[in-house]
Amino acid sequence: MSLIQTALCLPAPDIAGLIQGRTILAMPRIFINPGRQFALYPTNVEINALPLAEYYRPGFVSIAEKSLLEILDGKVKILVWAKCEDCQIINEVARFDILSKLTVWTEAGLNETLSKRGHIFLTYLRLYYLVEPVEMEVGLNSRFVSLRGNITATLAKAILTNHSFEQRYRQILNRQTPLHPEIEKLQENITPLIERNPKAKVLDQDLQKFLGWSKYYHPTQTNTDLEWIKKIAKVGNSSDGQEFEKLVRKSLIKLGFSNSNTDPKISLNPESTGGAGGLDFYCEAPYLLVGECKATKTEKVPDGTPAQLVKLGNKFLGDNYHKCIKLIMAAGILTKDANQTAVGNKMNVMRPETLEKLVELKAKYPGSINLFQLKEILAVEPFGEAADRKINQYIEEVEKQIKLRCHIVNVVKEHQEKARVENSTISELHTAYIYSQSPQKLSRQEMYDILLELASPLTGYLGRIKGEDKKSDAFTFYEI
Repeated sequence: MSLIQTALCLPAPDIAGLIQGRTILAMPRIFINPGRQFALYPTNVEINALPLAEYYRPGFVSIAEKSLLEILDGKVKILVWAKCEDCQIINEVARFDILSKLTVWTEAGLNETLSKRGHIFLTYLRLYYLVEPVEMEVGLNSRFVSLRGNITATLAKAILTNHSFEQRYRQILNRQTPLHPEIEKLQENITPLIERNPKAKVLDQDLQKFLGWSKYYHPTQTNTDLEWIKKIAKVGNSSDGQEFEKLVRKSLIKLGFSNSNTDPKISLNPESTGGAGGLDFYCEAPYLLVGECKATKTEKVPDGTPAQLVKLGNKFLGDNYHKCIKLIMAAGILTKDANQTAVGNKMNVMRPETLEKLVELKAKYPGSINLFQLKEILAVEPFGEAADRKINQYIEEVEKQIKLRCHIVNVVKEHQEKARVENSTISELHTAYIYSQSPQKLSRQEMYDILLELASPLTGYLGRIKGEDKKSDAFTFYEI
């Protein structure tokens, strides 16, 4: 650890590109000595005569615009510190066509900067997140600014891994073209969609991860779903029944349920709830699921709640009602009669706290919840209030499997580092697993099956070098 006392002023878009890992280069107005450390202060100074759309590459323009808007409220947030690894003076055009493809700037932007300044200080920066962001006033547009108090700089959260940074450094130094231009083009094309399309945002993050742009996602760009997910239990334990119904519908959609019906009385639209006389939620796919919501502060859940589900389910769904998995979302304790009605009609009762845990798990680990496994659990006894316990047991098992797989990935990584090898066989890895602080015992075959899962193209946590048989298969941890 070291102390940072100053911040280098750079255009806010350039810092955004560095934080995303799209580039490792900056163009400060002074020469930076290699080894020097400083925070990065985003400014809104005029970059040059070119408009943003001509100065920055097409897929980065919207990000550049957003970064400038973020510093218009009188405050700037300093999120990262940097270490200068190298600094070159460029006095003439030096393959700017390729350099542009390896940075956020256009070829025209690089030429304009060189023409305006007469030279470019091409500075290679390693970036690390600060433990806590630092707020400062907008308008400090000198080359360096002093920070209010010293900042402790740690290496805990590097934007790029050592391997990725070295690869990018050699690419720029030798003016080598990008490794995956088609993937970068795809990423550029979906960038305008990410603000209004959640699926495009997930794909964008996956593409960035594949390209090795960033080891960590921006700490201020947290999963926005978590903002409403964290309200489920609180609202469920209040008297706001309509808001709870909306959150339940959003939760089911987040989990992967859907319904094409537009009738608000039998739909899943969070903005058009069932209201009086309508079903609180109804799902058509991947299987039929219907339910009733009951938000409450203190009172018990009466027999009328499960009875209402029976009545409305038969009214709106007819024969399909009996094919449905039935679920009551309730915060309060059910009366004896209500629980008997729920059990007798094979209704599961889930607490808002349990729903919140289930949806949060899905938000953090998108592939973690298997709705068909959940169906098998919901379709069997116990029903009524006791069903909440079996749902929590399912959540605990999913968390256990996630923990196990994280541990195995770390075993592969640590064995690779300690043994100084590029890949390892199942025999070597199983031995390393046995001597690690493993969360559970695994046979060699069980571990091999999990390694195959982690090395599949759909997960990509590990790499696999296929041998003639499983004994000669080898696995490796890639730092992308």
